[in-house]
Amino acid sequence: MKEQETADVGSLHHQRTSAVELKGTVFTLPVLKLHSTDLDAIEHELKVHLARGLNFFRHAPLVIDLAAVEKQAAELDLAALAGILRRLQLFTVGVRNAGPWAAERAVAAGLAVLKGGVTKEEAKEKSSAEPPVATEVLRRRTRIIHHPVRSGQQIYAKGGDLIILSSVNVGAEVIADGNIHVYGSLRGRAFAGVAEDTGARIFAQSMEPELAAIAGNYQVFDEPVPSSLQGKPAQIYLEEEQLVMAPL
Repeated sequence: MKEQETADVGSLHHQRTSAVELKGTVFTLPVLKLHSTDLDAIEHELKVHLARGLNFFRHAPLVIDLAAVEKQAAELDLAALAGILRRLQLFTVGVRNAGPWAAERAVAAGLAVLKGGVTKEEAKEKSSAEPPVATEVLRRRTRIIHHPVRSGQQIYAKGGDLIILSSVNVGAEVIADGNIHVYGSLRGRAFAGVAEDTGARIFAQSMEPELAAIAGNYQVFDEPVPSSLQGKPAQIYLEEEQLVMAPL
């Protein structure tokens, strides 16, 4: 009888053991915004960008944004494009802003179709439709970090701003759905407005980032920041899809 009980317990334990576990988490993914369906032109420009020091993106997962080429989507060979990116050591995870035809092609090429995020037009419509008070309440969800963010660490503020009361070291990442405030030196990577907030900004008492991004628009800082801003309070914001660094 005892042997039977032992066998039953062992069987139950085996049944409870899971081979996999699905968990939600947050990753910041570089976005490749296409403005052309010419694969030769795309490959050439990417090689030029990578040669200029954008090695941060090598071996990184990448999302292809099709919004600007929606009308030319029928001309785009997504499988061939993914192959080009692989040769450049850029690994395509999926596509976003894909119409029905492009979504079908993406799935056939083994790519995911990302549904998250909103277009700029949708964001504007949503902003004008929502009461200002509701927007203000959402923006009050702020995360405050009292210690330095060290190399290899990643800090994320979901649904609001991120305030760092110290410095962000080289190799560290700070991420926020809203603004990022660093009351020390920003030497790592900063991703603001990751929830498609194009109005988000990055502020630092000393602006020396490796990389800065706002709403998926990236800039790698291969060279030191301008001498007029070095070691001084500065901000980074988005203007016509270009990052601008300015004094505070």
